[in-house]
Amino acid sequence: MERYGDLRTGKEKRVSITLEKNNRQAQKTARELLAKKIQDRQEAACKKQEDRTLEDLVADYRKAQLISVKKSTYTRNYFACDTLMKILGRDTLLSRLSAPYVRSAMLKTGKPAGTLNEHLTRYKALMRWGYENDLVDDISNLRKLKNFKDDPHRLKIQDKYLEGEELKAVLDGMDNEQWILVTKFMALSGLRFAEFCALERSDVDLNAKVISINKGYDSVNRELTTTKNIFSYREVHIQNYTHFMAETDGSYIHYYSFNKYLKTHAGRITGKHITPHALRHTHTSLLFEQGFTIDEIARRLGHGDSKITQEIYTHVTEKLIEKDNARLDLVKVL
Repeated sequence: MERYGDLRTGKEKRVSITLEKNNRQAQKTARELLAKKIQDRQEAACKKQEDRTLEDLVADYRKAQLISVKKSTYTRNYFACDTLMKILGRDTLLSRLSAPYVRSAMLKTGKPAGTLNEHLTRYKALMRWGYENDLVDDISNLRKLKNFKDDPHRLKIQDKYLEGEELKAVLDGMDNEQWILVTKFMALSGLRFAEFCALERSDVDLNAKVISINKGYDSVNRELTTTKNIFSYREVHIQNYTHFMAETDGSYIHYYSFNKYLKTHAGRITGKHITPHALRHTHTSLLFEQGFTIDEIARRLGHGDSKITQEIYTHVTEKLIEKDNARLDLVKVL
């Protein structure tokens, strides 16, 4: 083991190595290997932006995320960074990641604008992290990277939830009793799928008509985890006709199986691209139509930021205005 002063931080660090033998030759080999380790670390610490690649940055980013974010977030960002390296080139120097290069490389993928904007968001977050940790010298070019032209989310969201009559039609058209109950429960409770999947019988008080949301289930890593954010810890009132689902063998409901079934049947019946999360939007829409306010619904859904709630509210309001105008057209005043 040998100590050395880190050239980047000035702090004392150490390196060590273990060999099978303890003789003069082994000691000489150990000293050489330790010296090489120290040299490599010092060179990496002093590496300037013009010498660092995108892969270098991603490697450091992942190390930091591994100890600072939830496992589900780490997994999501891990694959998002993999995609960025495929698009931009893992060996591309950070100094060469100009705004025109990034924009051109993303456009060459042929992906829809919405998907490219998601990649762009992750790229900007990665570069900002690098800047904050002295791994990227300059991020002023991020201001030049505007989102790719896409339909406003408010206009696209109309196909991401079901109206009351559509929900009834979908439920009537389903042929699997378990998925019927899951769909009904999620649409009437507004829970995220991870929250619903993690529910235990002890979390549900049918007498008080309350569900306690205190954890989530990570379908990718197959483990219980914390809720999405601090606002997600909440108690949700349930109606008398809300069914509670629980797997009798103690296993968790499989997200991908339900997602495939729901998309297939909802698409066939309504022509909409409906996912399990769209049932949460459906719940939002149903409550708006019953006169609930944005703040009331945001609290029920556990939203820290009610932006999505407001977008659905705007669309539902426009639909209601259209219905009111249609009724007015039938009224003969004179």
